[in-house]
Amino acid sequence: MHGYSRLGRPNTGSGSISPSPSPPSSPRFRRHKGGGGSRGGGGGSGGVGGVDVKLQSFVERWVYVVISAVYRRRGVLLFAPLLYVSAMLLYMGTMGFDVGLSSKSFGNSAKSAPLGSLYRSPQVFQHLWPYIEAENNLSNDLMMNVWNMKLHQSWKPCNNLQNSQAELPKSNGFLIIEANGGLNQQRLSICDAVAVAGLLNATLVIPIFHLNSVWRDSSKFGDIFDEEFFIYALRHHVNVVRELPEDILEHFDNNISNIVNLRVKGWSSPTYYLQKVLPKLLELGAVRIAPFSNRLAHAVPSEIQGLRCLSNFGALRFSEPIRTLAAKMVDKMIRNTSSNGGKYISVHLRFEEDMVAFSCCVYDGGEEEQREMDIARERSWRGKFRKKNRVIRPGAIRMDGKCPLTPLEVGMMLRGMGFDNNTSVYVAAGKIYKAEKYMAPLKQMFPRLETKDTLASPEELAPFMGYSSRLAALDYTICLYSEVFVTTQGGNFPHFLIGHRRYSYEGHAKTIIPDKRKLAQLFDSPHIRWESFQRQLREMLHHSDVKGSEIRKPSASLFTYPMPDCMCNQAAAKNSSRLTR
Repeated sequence: MHGYSRLGRPNTGSGSISPSPSPPSSPRFRRHKGGGGSRGGGGGSGGVGGVDVKLQSFVERWVYVVISAVYRRRGVLLFAPLLYVSAMLLYMGTMGFDVGLSSKSFGNSAKSAPLGSLYRSPQVFQHLWPYIEAENNLSNDLMMNVWNMKLHQSWKPCNNLQNSQAELPKSNGFLIIEANGGLNQQRLSICDAVAVAGLLNATLVIPIFHLNSVWRDSSKFGDIFDEEFFIYALRHHVNVVRELPEDILEHFDNNISNIVNLRVKGWSSPTYYLQKVLPKLLELGAVRIAPFSNRLAHAVPSEIQGLRCLSNFGALRFSEPIRTLAAKMVDKMIRNTSSNGGKYISVHLRFEEDMVAFSCCVYDGGEEEQREMDIARERSWRGKFRKKNRVIRPGAIRMDGKCPLTPLEVGMMLRGMGFDNNTSVYVAAGKIYKAEKYMAPLKQMFPRLETKDTLASPEELAPFMGYSSRLAALDYTICLYSEVFVTTQGGNFPHFLIGHRRYSYEGHAKTIIPDKRKLAQLFDSPHIRWESFQRQLREMLHHSDVKGSEIRKPSASLFTYPMPDCMCNQAAAKNSSRLTR
């Protein structure tokens, strides 16, 4: 006997679900399998086209291998990855990427270091400041016309769920999951849990939040999200209860830890859940999955994607205390920007001490900075950065665009794009590393700068202090309603916010996603001309505009790319209606 599921019986041999029970590997680590021919034969003294070649040096031998591979054609696919890796290792081995490890080496290495490997933004700012200052108080309407809507298609939220039922079928059992991480990692786990509960026809117990050693937030589900609304919004699709019924708890000696914990691999397929989890659910009446971070594949049937859409964009709204204060803060930002039509920029600034430490990037703090970063790394990631044979190259990290942008760099980027000193900017951030030093130039460029602390009184913020996820929820809401959102470092916060903004603004993210590799070069050019600096940054802004509307690819997250799973193309819908007339 099999329990009901949205995708039919678990052991079916046909249909849209693959019969393999094994979950796919993480998209993050999945390797694409390439074809390759067999290696051609021949002795060591052979030649290309029958010509004898005398290999006198390593370089000549290496060139000979390349030419031979190309000549044989079938060997190209086999050798190409190896040749690429070898070339990169040779290149990196000759470059001084680890320059800047201390303030003493900075001056001696500046001339020989590769472009983009050093933090020289203060020198660039000092050089460009007269030009930036000259453009203060100009009649600039960029905030009113920052996005070219002619480039975009019009998308609208739509409900792709087909099985909305007044009364759900009898449940196959109770699903208990544990959400870990920060605000948006928890959000991801909740939405995936709703999708899995729908797939298995299980009753979802309000998720448990794991106390994370990094975030240190003891908030429960109801402290961050509106629990009652969550249950109500899902009532026609998934049964949700606040806690396990007493008779079920008694069956497990009133101890939730006695309920079997299924160790589900990351990015598991719906087939895996139907063949491995559903039988246990039917047998035991309740199962736990902890941890439950990234435990469902991106590519799932549309009905399951629909549950993700409903959860993220419909059922999950913040708790009343968060919504009330956030609304007041948004209203204040709009009133403060009346001269710009109530439009403002929000910046997600990741320059907290732990982020700077984790990046292993070097800035301009010298030995004091290095000592503080060593302490921070050891405090949060004991021994991880001191493992034997681990080589950290700050210059290579910076060139690759992996270093957190400083407030100074964010300010220069925005001024270069054309936003003037009258632009209102909201900074969403935790505690900025050496805030007094690093925030000063950003305030100099954008005097109308706001944070949580300037928009709300200490009394209003008091109930949220010490709870990082609740504070992040305030930032999330203010960023959601901004005309321009600027992401500087990646992570779950901007990924969810970009998707939410696409969902709210007809499919366009209205987000600046900077090319940080290009920025590393610009900020390492102390003598760059202002005109060149502006031109390259305005091209970057245009690129963000063009890429604002993107359709989700199979390996991408619905939470960042909600089209077409959660939204409908209005132009396509109009054309379709015309054809049916």
